[in-house]
Amino acid sequence: MRYRLKYRGIKEFLYHRIPITIWLPQYSWIKFLQDTLAGITVGLTVVPQGIAYAVVAGLPPHHGLYSSFMGCFVYLIFGSTSYVTVGPTAIMGLLTRIFVLKYGDDFAVLLTFFTGCLITTMGLLHLGFLVNFISMPVICGFTNAAAIIIGTSQINDLLGISGHNESFIKTIKTFVKNFNEIRLYDALLGTFSIIILIVLKNFPGNRLGNCLQKCMWLLCLAQNAIVVIIGMFLTYCLSLYGFKPFKFIGMVKEGLPILALPPIFTRYYNDTYNLLDIINILGSSIISAPLIAFLESIVIAKAFAKGKTVDANQEMIAVGLCNLFSSFVRSMPIAGSFTRSAINNISGVQTPMGGLITGCFVLFVCSFLTKAFNFIPKATLASVIIVAMYYMLEIRILRLLWQNKKFDLLVLLATLLSCLSFGLEIGMIIGIITNILMILYDTARPALIIEERSVDDKMILFVSPQQSLTFPSAEYIKQRVMTWSDLKKDINIIIIDGRNVNNIDSTVAKSFSSLFTDLKLRKQKLIFWNWHENICKILTAFNIIEESHFKTSSN
Repeated sequence: MRYRLKYRGIKEFLYHRIPITIWLPQYSWIKFLQDTLAGITVGLTVVPQGIAYAVVAGLPPHHGLYSSFMGCFVYLIFGSTSYVTVGPTAIMGLLTRIFVLKYGDDFAVLLTFFTGCLITTMGLLHLGFLVNFISMPVICGFTNAAAIIIGTSQINDLLGISGHNESFIKTIKTFVKNFNEIRLYDALLGTFSIIILIVLKNFPGNRLGNCLQKCMWLLCLAQNAIVVIIGMFLTYCLSLYGFKPFKFIGMVKEGLPILALPPIFTRYYNDTYNLLDIINILGSSIISAPLIAFLESIVIAKAFAKGKTVDANQEMIAVGLCNLFSSFVRSMPIAGSFTRSAINNISGVQTPMGGLITGCFVLFVCSFLTKAFNFIPKATLASVIIVAMYYMLEIRILRLLWQNKKFDLLVLLATLLSCLSFGLEIGMIIGIITNILMILYDTARPALIIEERSVDDKMILFVSPQQSLTFPSAEYIKQRVMTWSDLKKDINIIIIDGRNVNNIDSTVAKSFSSLFTDLKLRKQKLIFWNWHENICKILTAFNIIEESHFKTSSN
């Protein structure tokens, strides 16, 4: 019996923490064909995006390919949803960029390793609930700022201007300073590429339609690959005649990455850094990068859950292990990609096996097609990133919050402007602090309905709190009641309706006792109307408010 219980416990653990054990026994050839189509379709997107996001991170292009396959293999085993694809993203590239530009490529690999270790540990400790403390306005402000920063960082490459900067303000300054260096052919190619991407994005295709609709649907999904191929082909043809009008991304390293431990010691130019130096340099990014990577992934998982419950702790473990194993193949930090997950969903993926196909496709490209990437113009990659960031912007939310919740709009704008001014990490912290202050303000200034009523020639002040009351609001309610009492000398009775109040603390109870005493000296009667029994006990505990002053509708 004991061994049977032990076996059942191991089986439940495997089902819970290794989801492949649930769906693999029920796998079929029909599902494999659908997963293959989805995997190849996602692969056509991840290859150009991976190269582009490596450029965003300041890394050589091949690092984008190295970052695009290991996460697919690991998520196949530990991922809890079929739709999420894990790989390089624009935001993670931007977070990595500052370290790569100053300290070299090894720091991107080490940040990936630390990100994997921390996220995995947090998942094992069941800390997935932490994501609930970051509100929607903070997330929207952060993602909008990241989209703006990443998009503007590509303007120089789009127009052929030299110079790269890690911050939004410095990028704008560089653009203005070097405006006269705009290269005509790069600008024309970049503009032409953006137009093609937008046209393909809006093709009215249908996966289940007729032959023409299916072709248009495939063109829409493969838009990034199509634009990159056009840029490569054009550049190659012009180079045959000795004409090189565009700037290139540079040589793309051929072959597969070498499997090796992340570098504990690294050297960049004449400086050598040990593990303690590396941790000191990475600083708060060791915490912020994992949180942002997990946040990206869990938001995507919930967006495509289709009514199913998402286990945040399991997603933490999956994304953490994806980063941990990817650090052994020279990867930059990775996370769930909304664009590629959406394509995965639209393509009809059935299981995480689609990620295996995507990973194999990337390995095939690394082995045999990297020479062709030497002809990719920078303007073409810049157009891919700029269009992706444009569709990442959430403009509609600004109008919705302005019309319905201006406090949330203030939090969003504080996060957005702080990220643009001081960087994503500091901006996120400022956004969270602003949100906390808004919550405290709302707690300290609870919604009150105050009315004057005349009953039997007696003036009654009717006060109705609309929420539970805690200590920050104690003096506020007392002040409002006393102010009305001072202005209206003919008020005989003050009624406080407690039907919407489910809880109070001792500070509020003490304040009500003080209010009761002050009004009694003025010969004004205070009545507590429709208060819950447990709250009445708290109020009477101070031995000041008499039980006769508690009334209900039945009285």
